[in-house]
Amino acid sequence: MKCPYCSFEESKVIDSRSSDDGEKIRRRRECSKCGRRFTTHEIIEIVPIIVVKRDLSRESFDKNKLLSGILTACQKRPIPLETVEGIANSIENKIESELSRSNEREISSQYIGELAMNALRSVDEVAYVRFASVYKQFKDINTFMEELNKILSENNSAHR
Repeated sequence: MKCPYCSFEESKVIDSRSSDDGEKIRRRRECSKCGRRFTTHEIIEIVPIIVVKRDLSRESFDKNKLLSGILTACQKRPIPLETVEGIANSIENKIESELSRSNEREISSQYIGELAMNALRSVDEVAYVRFASVYKQFKDINTFMEELNKILSENNSAHR
């Protein structure tokens, strides 16, 4: 750490304290050359999550964008806002957890879409189909019907 008085690059830490919110550390330092004291603040640098889209473009992860997509799928459905927010929060937490374990900072939009679809499927099948129709980019009514038939056959086998 460079001394603000003499620009010498060596100093020793005399005292360290966490800030009230625990987000910063305040360090009291003493210059090894001139002996003057100064204060520094250390914060954690948060590296953003980067989403790799289908066209291979990249953008920062935006939970509000995910939340908006899920809300659109849940429109006029009996799903509480807390449930929708919970889905978005759990997806964000899962992504952060997986990326921190792997030391990666990029995640595919397809993976995020799969997480959202799986969560919606367990909450509301109509919302799931709505989200899937946009996410999977159904080309025509036949691909839409295939997805509906898949759900119906899974429901029938679950009720047996």
